[in-house]
Amino acid sequence: MSTHDPLVLPPDLVAPRDDGAARHLPGATLPAVTLKATDGHCVDLADLPAQWVVLYSYPRTGRPGEAPLVPDWDLIPGARGCTPETCSFRDHYREIRDIGADVFGVSTQDTDYQREAVERLALPFSLLSDSDLVLTRALRLPTFEVVEQLLMKRLTLVVHESRIEHVWYPVFPPDRHAQEVVGWLQRQHLSAERGA
Repeated sequence: MSTHDPLVLPPDLVAPRDDGAARHLPGATLPAVTLKATDGHCVDLADLPAQWVVLYSYPRTGRPGEAPLVPDWDLIPGARGCTPETCSFRDHYREIRDIGADVFGVSTQDTDYQREAVERLALPFSLLSDSDLVLTRALRLPTFEVVEQLLMKRLTLVVHESRIEHVWYPVFPPDRHAQEVVGWLQRQHLSAERGA
């Protein structure tokens, strides 16, 4: 079985299409769901400390030298790119924090697997595990199944005081998405300042 470098995206990566599976999310309130975080804490999504939160979901991060779940992983629209997307949020984390927002990544991978990614990628934010699919089911998040594993599709929620203000779905290309989020947050911040 071939291996790949999860940090490098192929030039012919298949773009996902909007299947309408996230249309119900704008305006929704985050449910009172508690998820395990890689920093050892549990995070109650209905009681987040920051007024603004960026919550991005992704199928699964890979590890260098590890084979993908299936040989045609790169051909599944939206599957490949979790590690570059996460690194992009890492690289733009300070800008997001300076605007006054917090960041969490969430997947259906277990906390131990996620913790390895946090350490290897030097992430300044926590990843949350929805391995029991509590959040996925409560928000009816879009998913897909590969080798009997239910994985989240890539989407990003911007949450303001527990209410979903903006949704990106599908997300493409994943490695440039965090910059798009920063731009949106900056525009909101400037609008709020002008209205104050």
